[in-house]
Amino acid sequence: MDNYQHSYTAINSKFTKHGNKERYRRNNYKYEENQFSNSSYNNVDYESEKFIIHISSDKVGKLIGRSGANIKDLQSKTNTKIQIDRSTGNDTTAVTIIGSKEAQQHASNEIQDLLKDSLYLSLDEKNEHKEQNDEPKIDFAAFDWSKAGKECDEYRQQKWAKYAPIIKNFYKEHPDVAKMTKEQVAHIRKTNNNIEVRYMFEEQEKSLEEFDIPNPIETFEQAFEDYPEILEEIRKQGFTKPSPIQCQAWPVLLSGKDLIGIAQTGTGKTLAFLLPALIHIEGQETPRSERSGPNVLIMAPTRELALQIEKEVNKYSYHGIKAVCVYGGGSRKEQVNIVTKGVEIVIATPGRLNDLVEANILNISSVTYLVLDEADRMLDMGFEPQIRKTLLDIRPDRQTVMTSATWPQGVRRLAQSYMKDPIQVFVGSLDLATVHTVMQKIYIIDEEEKTNMMYQFFREMSPTDKVIVFFGKKCRVDDVASDLALQGVNCQSIHGGREQCDREQALEDLKLGEVQILLATDVASRGIDIEDVTHVLNYDFPRDIEEYVHRVGRTGRAGRTGESITFMTRKDWSLAKELINLLEEANQEVPEELYQMADRYEARRDKRDFPHRRGNRRY
Repeated sequence: MDNYQHSYTAINSKFTKHGNKERYRRNNYKYEENQFSNSSYNNVDYESEKFIIHISSDKVGKLIGRSGANIKDLQSKTNTKIQIDRSTGNDTTAVTIIGSKEAQQHASNEIQDLLKDSLYLSLDEKNEHKEQNDEPKIDFAAFDWSKAGKECDEYRQQKWAKYAPIIKNFYKEHPDVAKMTKEQVAHIRKTNNNIEVRYMFEEQEKSLEEFDIPNPIETFEQAFEDYPEILEEIRKQGFTKPSPIQCQAWPVLLSGKDLIGIAQTGTGKTLAFLLPALIHIEGQETPRSERSGPNVLIMAPTRELALQIEKEVNKYSYHGIKAVCVYGGGSRKEQVNIVTKGVEIVIATPGRLNDLVEANILNISSVTYLVLDEADRMLDMGFEPQIRKTLLDIRPDRQTVMTSATWPQGVRRLAQSYMKDPIQVFVGSLDLATVHTVMQKIYIIDEEEKTNMMYQFFREMSPTDKVIVFFGKKCRVDDVASDLALQGVNCQSIHGGREQCDREQALEDLKLGEVQILLATDVASRGIDIEDVTHVLNYDFPRDIEEYVHRVGRTGRAGRTGESITFMTRKDWSLAKELINLLEEANQEVPEELYQMADRYEARRDKRDFPHRRGNRRY
């Protein structure tokens, strides 16, 4: 292995190591809570002889799967019980298979297929494998990462040089758009929710003339006049005009430029990057039948958001383009079957995506159009190592789209590392802000008053109201759901501990009006697009102000109005100042007690930072 490839392997391994460590921790906590609770295991003969195999410890997370999905599938398919003993050592982990001899051998073969490499070991093969494995060991502590980064770039250039070039520019500017004056352009952006457009890194002493920013469009025809099938699909959806993010994002993306879209949830971001993606797929010179994998990869932080994007993609029929959604908690076998048959668009959560890539099931070297949707949320959830590892395996001359509702430092760093001269499109303001179509009410109360006030709200709901109630803990969601069931109140609940099918059913029941009440943790604060939610009730105040913005954004969608009700206690006082800023920006009523709470917190913080010690005063 030459130095360049060695450096590439080192960086790849670093991201894999950090990403798997976090995924393994999350998966095992969830798995241990639910281990062997599935009724499909009841027919296993637990008194059968135990059969033990050993696997590499860094493959345990892959064997278990998200929330135990992989191991549940294996047990169900092979009619065995599979136990994992993590106390057997650092390098290898013992896996005990209980069942008939035929079932044990079946399970062993299935595990070997799942892990797909020589790190699957029997106890007798362990030492022999160590002797034969001549892959260089990497001392991460002493490694020269600066040098490795340069060599990794060189290796990637050599690797991608043999691939066919990408066509990215499909934009033919409409005459009405081309002749707009600077004043007209400024007016259109101002009246479309104050759109701000600029190059992200224009401080690099490059004039804007070198990077011509396309003018915004005002009609669908101005963007897609040359693509009548796209226009027909838009008309089928009943849209009357482009949303603010769409009127500026479409010219940018159709021109082949990288884009960073900063806009509140529910503003049409998905369609903004989807329609150019369809044109991009069809416009490549290599026939689709000769491509080694998908052209478009859309990464999303949660299953719900990934499924929501898939639903949006399936609304638009264009030249037989197919899409698949791959996510932890879903049937891995079913997802693999669809991927291997061939698709043009893959929508994925980071964990399942890396799982399929590492197993050589999904080839992402063919990806030429990459979308990081809700990038801020993915970083919040600790997916940065998985994202960076994925980006190493995708050709660097791709077109990249990043969407986010906020603009934290982590998102800026990611954009600076992996995007080429991206254009930023801000809709509204770069500052954090809530949706202005939502009335926000704040109640400062004691913890003991929350439950009574919540039930009082339920009693006063009208037949047409729908509410999402947010809690800080899963156990509280379950407790309230049980109490409501005992009272004969029909409701649904969603949190990270529920099976994926139950989570999907909960959302469907709220959409169809089967229930009026959805109890949720912050797993529902993003990516849930239910247009007629009339209220959001924050039983527990969120952990940060960004999450408050996203919760509020679940109502007041698609031009409708909504109402947000928030219970706030004295323990939430550290966020009072930021909440006041949001309320004032949205012209909402601010309780006097909230001002007082913010002042008391500021005073206490100042006192803590500058303590007065009487005994040490000097005059």
